[in-house]
Amino acid sequence: MMSLNRIPTSLYTCFLILFSLALISCSTATDPYQEGITSYNKGEYALAANSFRKAAEQGDAMAQFNLAVMYDDGEGVEQDKAMAVKWYRMAAEQGNAEAQFNLAVMYDYGNGVAQDRTEAVRWYREAAEQGDAEAQINLGISYDLGEGIAQDKAQAAAWYCRAARQGNADGQYYLGLAYALAEGVNPDPVMAYMWIHLASAQGDQRARDTLEKIELFMTPAQIAEAQELASEWEPNQP
Repeated sequence: MMSLNRIPTSLYTCFLILFSLALISCSTATDPYQEGITSYNKGEYALAANSFRKAAEQGDAMAQFNLAVMYDDGEGVEQDKAMAVKWYRMAAEQGNAEAQFNLAVMYDYGNGVAQDRTEAVRWYREAAEQGDAEAQINLGISYDLGEGIAQDKAQAAAWYCRAARQGNADGQYYLGLAYALAEGVNPDPVMAYMWIHLASAQGDQRARDTLEKIELFMTPAQIAEAQELASEWEPNQP
């Protein structure tokens, strides 16, 4: 039985500035959203929250997402998970993948909303289908464990694969385990080693430990083949 760990919302907290800076560079007009970015970068979080709120109320999805993150973390506003859910939902319904992922996690763990794994799966899928690797992993885990949806190891492996092909270390690790344990895919020690090796190369300690165990059941020729495949691999290959 593989050990599975879902990706938490905290991964997306760092996107607050990163996504915002990318968008501000494309805008020259002063608006509430841009004012929010300026205030946030100065450490004026309460002012930033007020500006994001103005833009969010005008329907700006990124402002809605940023305001949700601030409520989620209690930054510039009093922490309020229910308010975070409200604004994540508004951004998610506009198609914002980051908000969809965070909303899914809120439902998954019952933060600010009643726990509902079925609803979590719905939003993981929305984000995953937009190419969000973390959502793809969590959707895969939902299928793997049968939480919020009927257990389906093949679907789990398929979603791990989509994340793995983007270069996501968690996706590579879980896909490698699927090949090693023949869960949802045909057993293939070479493919198992290749994917786990790729995750290990990104610093994943679980992957490093697992490689040592897999090697015990492989021939030198199989290991060499897997290492060669890993050296030739590039993200988003067919």
